[in-house]
Amino acid sequence: MQNPLNTPRKYPIKVLVWRATLFTALWWILTEGNFVAWGVGLVSVILALVASLILFPPGTSRLSLTGLAGFLGFFLVQSVKGGVQVALIALRPRLDLRPAVLDITMRLPEGRSRVLLANTLNLLPGTLSIGLEGRYLRMHLLDKRIPVESGVHEAEVCIARMLSLPLEEL
Repeated sequence: MQNPLNTPRKYPIKVLVWRATLFTALWWILTEGNFVAWGVGLVSVILALVASLILFPPGTSRLSLTGLAGFLGFFLVQSVKGGVQVALIALRPRLDLRPAVLDITMRLPEGRSRVLLANTLNLLPGTLSIGLEGRYLRMHLLDKRIPVESGVHEAEVCIARMLSLPLEEL
């Protein structure tokens, strides 16, 4: 049974301390240790902590640090690759594009993992996620000749490893 919104939730102190420390360290890095910015920083850290508890409640999945490293590597490579490939397409003297809309079956469990997948796939060259419906992700392709499905399945594997989630059978 889910907890109604008006019932306060109790979170383990360890989770609160860990997340608050993470957001505080992030703020410290972003402001380069400037103490003048801590008036806004304190409010930002508290809001980030509350948002993280709402969007990613403790206990829903376990974050794997090796999986996170793999996902960040995938994310970085795909960001650069996507930017370069789309720039090369745009700079061609004659654009020979064949746009299409593709429905792809997802293997990740329902919830935040599928939303993360949809947002991550926007980095694949020439793609844009335009809808999530059940097990299907609808994507707009700049050119239907670009092989997208292998990138989708690679992203699913990275996200599943990062969040320690099983992949469903197709």
